Amino acid sequence: MLGTTINLPVSAFPPLALGFMGLGTGYLIYGLQELFGYPKRSADNDVATGIWGIWLPGFFQFVAGLYLFAGLALFGTFTAAPLYMAALAFTAYGIHWFAIGWIRIRGKSDARINVGMAFGFMLISILGATVFLGAHDAPVAGIFIGLICVYIADILASLKPDLPKLGEFGERALGFFHLGTGLWLLYMMFAVTLDFTIGYHWIT
Repeated sequence: MLGTTINLPVSAFPPLALGFMGLGTGYLIYGLQELFGYPKRSADNDVATGIWGIWLPGFFQFVAGLYLFAGLALFGTFTAAPLYMAALAFTAYGIHWFAIGWIRIRGKSDARINVGMAFGFMLISILGATVFLGAHDAPVAGIFIGLICVYIADILASLKPDLPKLGEFGERALGFFHLGTGLWLLYMMFAVTLDFTIGYHWIT
């Protein structure tokens, strides 16, 4: 039986900033429209917003998640157990944003389809908060708490065809939590990059 063993050195540089930057910027793009109606929805704006959704929160997170899974499961370059949760989240949220971006580009969909999706991703967010609180990493747990709020709001927004007032409230709440969580994600991008590169301690 032939076997190949690849031994690579342990890395202290997981690609967290990449995923944080992609999701954070995507949240700012979508949150401005949801909370403030800026810029107003139109066919052209939906195409632009959808493209950014696919490439920023979509592709950035997908790459970060696959990179983490490869380092954890194949090459041994990452050894911290909580990074398994980060790999799961980045990969799942990245694929999720491929769908969000494509739906926005198409411009037409029934919002009620999102109820089951939002519930599933709310559960991933609860799992992430549980893991990182258990690992005593409050800053990253804070991201997942923000995500829990995002998906609760998304469930409410998805009910707009049947419950218009509740749906409109959900859309505004979604924008609020997108903006708040997006700003925290961008702070975390700065924090991990400065901590890893020049020894700052913004998250410790």
